[in-house]
Amino acid sequence: MIPVGDDKVQGGPPAVVNIALIILNVLAFFLELSRPQGALESFIMAWGVVPREYSAGHDLAPTIPLPFWTTLFTSMFLHGGWAHLGGNMLYLWIFGDNIEKVLGGIRYLIFYLVCGVAAAFAHIMSAPHSGVPTVGASGAISGVLGAYILLFPRNKVRVFTRGGIVAVPAFVMLGLWILIQFVNGVGAIARTEQTSGVAYMAHIGGFVAGMILIKVMTIGRRPAYA
Repeated sequence: MIPVGDDKVQGGPPAVVNIALIILNVLAFFLELSRPQGALESFIMAWGVVPREYSAGHDLAPTIPLPFWTTLFTSMFLHGGWAHLGGNMLYLWIFGDNIEKVLGGIRYLIFYLVCGVAAAFAHIMSAPHSGVPTVGASGAISGVLGAYILLFPRNKVRVFTRGGIVAVPAFVMLGLWILIQFVNGVGAIARTEQTSGVAYMAHIGGFVAGMILIKVMTIGRRPAYA
C-alpha cells in the first residue's frame, strides 16, 4: 500500500520545519549526485553510520573533519537512490505535518532528530561489527509514524492499491507497516550484512522511540490545532 494523503490537522501556519526537512534531504541528494561514482562511494562511507566505528570508538577511513559521531545526524540526510529518497519524502510529507502541528516547529525538529539518532543506535546494536554504511531518513520518519499512530489512530489514510485509492484508518496502515518491519527485522538477524540491504532494526527503533518521545513531549500539552 502506497500512501497518497491523510486527514490534516486544520488551522495554524504551514508545517515549515517539515517542509524544510524535505528540502534539505533533496538538496543533500543532489550533492551526492554531483560526485563521481568512486568519490560517491567514499562520501557515503565517510558520512553514513558505520556500526564498527561506534564499536571501535573512533573514525575509520575514509575519515571526516568532524567527530565520528556526527554521522548520526549527517546520515539522516543522505539516500541510496531516487526510490529511497522518494519513498521517504512521501511518508514525511504525508505524516510529518500533523506531528509538527501538535508539537510546534522547534519541538518537532528536536523530536525528529532524536528519533533518527535512536534509530541509528538500534541499528548499531543489532549489527555492531558491520562495515556497511547506513544512510537515509527512514529511522527519523519511523519515529514520526510511531507518534502518528498514537495521536491520530483513526485518521483516514488514503492509499493506492491495485484496486485503486482507498481510505483506511491510520492504525491499520501503520500497524501493518511496523509489523512488516518487525518480521523482516527478525529475519535480517540471521542474514549477513551482504544479504541484508535494509536496516529494519533502525525502523523499529525509530518507531518505538517516536511512540515514547511523543508521550513525553505532550505531557500536559493539548494539541495546538484540533
